[in-house]
Amino acid sequence: MITQKAKDITPFIVMEVLEKAAEMEQRGINVIHLEVGEPDFDVPKCVAAAVQQAFDEGRTHYTHSLGDPDLRNEIVKKYKEEYKVAVSPEQIIVTSGSSPAILLTLGVLCEPGDEIIISDPGYACYANFIRFIGATSVRVPVYEEDGFQYRYEEIKRRITDRTKAIIINSPMNPTGNLLSLDLMKELVSFGIPVISDEIYHGLVYSDRAHTILEVTEKAFVLNGFSKRYAMTGLRLGYVIAPFAYVRCMQKLQQNLFICASSTAQRAGIEALRSSANEIAVMRDTYDERRRYLVKRLTQLGFDIKVKPTGAFYVFVNARHLSDDSYKLAFDILEKAHVGVTPGIDFGPNGEGFLRFSYANSIENIKEGMNRFEDYLKKHYHKSIS
Repeated sequence: MITQKAKDITPFIVMEVLEKAAEMEQRGINVIHLEVGEPDFDVPKCVAAAVQQAFDEGRTHYTHSLGDPDLRNEIVKKYKEEYKVAVSPEQIIVTSGSSPAILLTLGVLCEPGDEIIISDPGYACYANFIRFIGATSVRVPVYEEDGFQYRYEEIKRRITDRTKAIIINSPMNPTGNLLSLDLMKELVSFGIPVISDEIYHGLVYSDRAHTILEVTEKAFVLNGFSKRYAMTGLRLGYVIAPFAYVRCMQKLQQNLFICASSTAQRAGIEALRSSANEIAVMRDTYDERRRYLVKRLTQLGFDIKVKPTGAFYVFVNARHLSDDSYKLAFDILEKAHVGVTPGIDFGPNGEGFLRFSYANSIENIKEGMNRFEDYLKKHYHKSIS
């Protein structure tokens, strides 16, 4: 018999959109992908060379369960240079992507029945991780007029003696918005551990992203190489944890995952050391796409109250078209051949929104917007200014 907790896991809807699009492509239909949150760039050349070198040198065996010491030292340097914060390599657990980092973190914080505060909308998988370990998600609505920032009072009234952590994500998926340093200070003031998902750091186009470690040492930082360094398939992430939790997290790592890929870790070292120029080109390219997509969606009648300045998403209110974002997204896919993600994937408060990803070429984004404009004119009789 299948366990109830397995049955309770909800699908990751963006993947269902992607899989439906793949079926259409097998039938010869050209689909413009604006749904998936995956860089369209190849890995930096130095990263590819480091992977090959790792194989040539026989670096294909287990590493220390906390991670390759060279990689952990490079991460320490990165946080010192970029954020002016000091961390120890002994606080870092290198993982096979940031998803295992989430699992390890929740594993040392939560007993069955405990509560974790998450934003609504927010990254779709948080709630399922929390559900799987037997804890409960407490969703706090965030609003477009606030730039999808937490409201202090909304969190305060939801805190109980079972609250074990508050999850933040900045830049945020699905909205592309950044959390302010002042808000981070307010969240820390509750005295509850903050889990800060910083996977989109480095993909910021105005101001700068702040790490939670700028305001407290008593937090968990989740980060990795998938987004900034276009290394999704290499599956490399890490968590920076308070010293008191590291040993237990290490034991979980040893039992559940043993260690992260040895070759991916060598690639991560080289990414941190040598990829700055290529990463800057990627970031500038994303910014060009972001500005175009925001402008075009605004011209199509979408009111973007606070423009996104990070990650590679634009999250737009489409309630003037439909209150059923799932149905709307699949209708757009079927009729316009453009993949977008329904807002309901990110929580009940995301219903009526659509997420557009600009992790695609500017040519494809333009074509996708042309198709979307034609769809609106044909099916919603929208006069486009």
